Amino acid sequence: MAKQNVAEQFVDILVRAGVRRLYGVVGDSLNPVVDAIRRTRAIDWIQVRHEETAAFAAGAEAQITGGLAACAGSCGPGNLHLINGLYDAHRSMAPVLALASHIPSSEIGLGYFQETHPDRLFQECSHYSELISSPKQMPRLLQTAIQHAVGRGGVSVVSLPGDIAAEQAPEKAVEHALVTSRPTVRPGDAEIDALVRLIDDADRVTLFCGSGTKGAHAEVMQFAERIKAPVGHALRGKEWIQYDNPYDVGMSGLLGYGAAYEATHECDLLILLGTDFPYNAFLPDDVKIVQVDVRPEHLGRRSKLDLAVWGDVRETLRCLTPRVRAKTDRGFLDKMLEKHADALEGVVKAYTRKVEKHTPIHPEYVAAVLDEIADDDAVFTVDTGMCNVWAARYLTPNGRRRIIGSFSHGSMANALPQAIGAQFTDRRRQVVSMSGDGGFSMLMGDFLTLVQHDLPVKVVLFDNSSLGMVELEMLVAGLPPHGTANHNPDFAAIARAAGAYGARVEKPKELAGALKAAFRHKGPALVDVVTDPNALSIPPKIKAEMVTGFALSASKIVLDGGVGRMLQMARSNLRNVPRP
Repeated sequence: MAKQNVAEQFVDILVRAGVRRLYGVVGDSLNPVVDAIRRTRAIDWIQVRHEETAAFAAGAEAQITGGLAACAGSCGPGNLHLINGLYDAHRSMAPVLALASHIPSSEIGLGYFQETHPDRLFQECSHYSELISSPKQMPRLLQTAIQHAVGRGGVSVVSLPGDIAAEQAPEKAVEHALVTSRPTVRPGDAEIDALVRLIDDADRVTLFCGSGTKGAHAEVMQFAERIKAPVGHALRGKEWIQYDNPYDVGMSGLLGYGAAYEATHECDLLILLGTDFPYNAFLPDDVKIVQVDVRPEHLGRRSKLDLAVWGDVRETLRCLTPRVRAKTDRGFLDKMLEKHADALEGVVKAYTRKVEKHTPIHPEYVAAVLDEIADDDAVFTVDTGMCNVWAARYLTPNGRRRIIGSFSHGSMANALPQAIGAQFTDRRRQVVSMSGDGGFSMLMGDFLTLVQHDLPVKVVLFDNSSLGMVELEMLVAGLPPHGTANHNPDFAAIARAAGAYGARVEKPKELAGALKAAFRHKGPALVDVVTDPNALSIPPKIKAEMVTGFALSASKIVLDGGVGRMLQMARSNLRNVPRP
């Protein structure tokens, strides 16, 4: 058997850890690793046009598969471009291994061409960031990095000088079984006992759910039924908890709707399930609060807790539900369900006024039609900004669809790169990038990646020629919008010039046909929909405090743009309310 160099050993370990793709842009310090990939069929090199795209794509792949994904950047400027996508993956708890190749090891610290210190630069957006300065550190250092990424959920970065990568790997190097999945975490008996007492003593309990409820839908529903609790959610909890939920009272936060805010403030016990909801202005300060989270560092950092429970949601509820006393009084739950339906009845009026005839097209209408036409198991990637609003209010989860965005990091330009990673996991699954014109144009070069790899991603472009969310922020703060207008080309023409399917839609009656045609197309496609830049309701009174963290007073009245099929769901849930 031929002896391996460090790069070959590096690639073999990635394969053992389940990595099937390495996203990146080639460069001289990366050459040994890229050449090792060229010579194996077990892993593919995925060429993108910008390293930021590589990191976003790896993060999205990890969120879809639940397994380790990987990206790479060459020395200096190359790996620096990874940082934004790595921040997003890390804050999304997506297990990603990033290879930051480095300048020649003999030149580190001497101001060499393209010199940076990636092992220091990535410390804040990773659980582990270390430099391989000798072949003898392999494979233990890489194995340790993988176990940090998988075990803790997030990013690990390995910095590898190109000359070290080309050296011979040590013989009889210690290799051990790799951690490729995370265990469940059960709370201690004392915490379960304390939580049982709090629930049994409370008359009105509300559940507020985040992404930590993934895989726990049945357990949350069983628990809510037993204690007659309304169930609200944060944006990242939407895809896991909103569907088949007769206790649903909507979403809280800037993009919130329905009765979630009231339910969290009018209860006497609020239970936060798997959420690191960042906007403490939306959380009550005069009710008892319990937080259940698998990450202990999340406990209590948003609000004062009466009980902190370290455990994953599913295991916690499996222990908890049989032990709590079943409640029979539905008064609080039914009141919140009725408030939720009433709230949505009022909001939906903004959407129903001749929206199918309005020109420029209402973005709400685009989102509603997209929701109806898209596959039941589609993956939606959503740009930060107003696309978040339309996704939050119009995409209907069903337990099979996925909705991925930069929901914790809040980066622009995430949707197209994340769609690339999502599509590589399954070329037969429908992947839709809900892109804003600002975000799309920021990393537009990687539309060429779709064409080069013949990825059938469908880009639905909400083209309002502005940075809509930023403009809204300025208006809420009482400032005249400035620097928010975009002078856009015909993006559909650009798509066609690149070799993809492209259609431009300016009239509502053309929308459904254009989307269906794009979805039928076997390769990449872009539908450039010219939308109304004035599709936002502005508060009748502007207050300075509204701008800081999007305070509650702003969010409750600013985004009055309809709620899609959620009204129908709320009306359906009212059937559970007993009538006199």
